[in-house]
Amino acid sequence: MATDVHRPVTPNAPNTPTTHATSAVRVEGLTRSFDGRAVIDQLDLDVKPGEFVALLGRSGCGKSTLLRILAGLDRDIEGTVLVPRRKAVAFQAPRLMPWKRVWRNVLLGLKGKPERGVAERALEEVGLKHRTNAWPKTLSGGEAQRASLARALVREPDLLLLDEPFGALDALTRIKAQRLVDELWQRRGCAVLLVTHDVEEAVLLADRVLVMDEGVIAYETEIDLDRPRGISDPRFAELRAELLKRLGVDAPDAAEAEPVAAA
Repeated sequence: MATDVHRPVTPNAPNTPTTHATSAVRVEGLTRSFDGRAVIDQLDLDVKPGEFVALLGRSGCGKSTLLRILAGLDRDIEGTVLVPRRKAVAFQAPRLMPWKRVWRNVLLGLKGKPERGVAERALEEVGLKHRTNAWPKTLSGGEAQRASLARALVREPDLLLLDEPFGALDALTRIKAQRLVDELWQRRGCAVLLVTHDVEEAVLLADRVLVMDEGVIAYETEIDLDRPRGISDPRFAELRAELLKRLGVDAPDAAEAEPVAAA
């Protein structure tokens, strides 16, 4: 069955089945196989409107495959997948077209003939308006990633899919990018699904963290910490240690401050 879509993501929206009215994402019995091997195996998942969900798991567990399916980029599936029509994706690689200036990259793929001002507003939101007319090759890694986020936000998504968007950034730039995404999410109120290998990143940003293993959601936990969050919070350390345990990684001493990736 190919990926199904539904337009509304808010409760009691017109013409929306009651069973799906309170979900931004509804996945039931999803299976995706490659050469006879099920990478995703009868997976179920719900994401509420406005919820920030982080997805952890070892390399090869199916995280990015799931995100591609939710994005509508992989339709060779079995099961039911319901997602908003208005969705956007930001990948680890910014994927900017080098022959188009930054503002034109932001508008790339939009229907009709949107004006430059639409791109400028999105670039201003991510702190990049001063680079509106720049060529992609002149951007730093952090600036390129912000341009990628602007390209996603300009679509006014009800669902924002992030596939390890900070993985290629240096530590300081990654911290700034994480804070930016947190601010944008709180301002926009869209649902977010973040695929990441970074356990601390997941606990810092998400309302709920899922651990994927052998093609299913094997564990999930609510992150009931006040925002903004800090790694010095004892509860933060507890959540981090439990997630590392679920990922099969021995937690380091609490005194260590370096981010720990799942795999």
